[in-house]
Amino acid sequence: MSDMITLALSKGRIFEETLPLLAAAGIEVLEDPEKSRKLILPTNRADVQVVLVRATDVPTYVEHGGADLGVAGKDVLIEHGGEGLYQPLDLKIARCRMSVAVREGFDYEAAVRQGSRIRVATKYTTIARQHFADKGVHVDLIKLYGSMELAPLTGLADAIVDLVSTGKTLKANQLVEVEPFMEISSRLVVNQAALKLKRDRLRPLIDAFAAAIPKD
Repeated sequence: MSDMITLALSKGRIFEETLPLLAAAGIEVLEDPEKSRKLILPTNRADVQVVLVRATDVPTYVEHGGADLGVAGKDVLIEHGGEGLYQPLDLKIARCRMSVAVREGFDYEAAVRQGSRIRVATKYTTIARQHFADKGVHVDLIKLYGSMELAPLTGLADAIVDLVSTGKTLKANQLVEVEPFMEISSRLVVNQAALKLKRDRLRPLIDAFAAAIPKD
């Protein structure tokens, strides 16, 4: 297994948008993760495999050597801390934005201007804490792992900090985006030890990814 190159990916948008980059490097994943129960997928190269993990676990697998490289969103990397990871490329895929959203009719500007504490629900506590600290706004952070939109509707929080792509989910739940503050895309992350030990095989792969990055 030490000769195998292992790429950690999460199912969904990141997986789908990584496929063209892999194709540019001459790599094809041989099984559809949505149809297979396998967590390790073979490719057309005997020395390359893909492991399927939760998006939030990609940096951990790469950092600790469970994978040689992986693709993770900027949001995940900030929350993880990014220690021990080489981040050579912004792949410019799976783009979205980090935003503050509130229920319709809530006066967000007044709430933060008055200097009173506001309650913010999010799973991105590191990002949210830094954002409001930069604004000089005092917040009580409530960590949630799903259904963020419910928090303002039930009175659990005044606002949420979450990823927004089209904004349709917010609108469907009577929420409004009031403050987009960080552009998010996915990065290539590489295990530093693997980069030294497998440099001759990893470097061409990294270079092929770089050449295939979508142009703005």
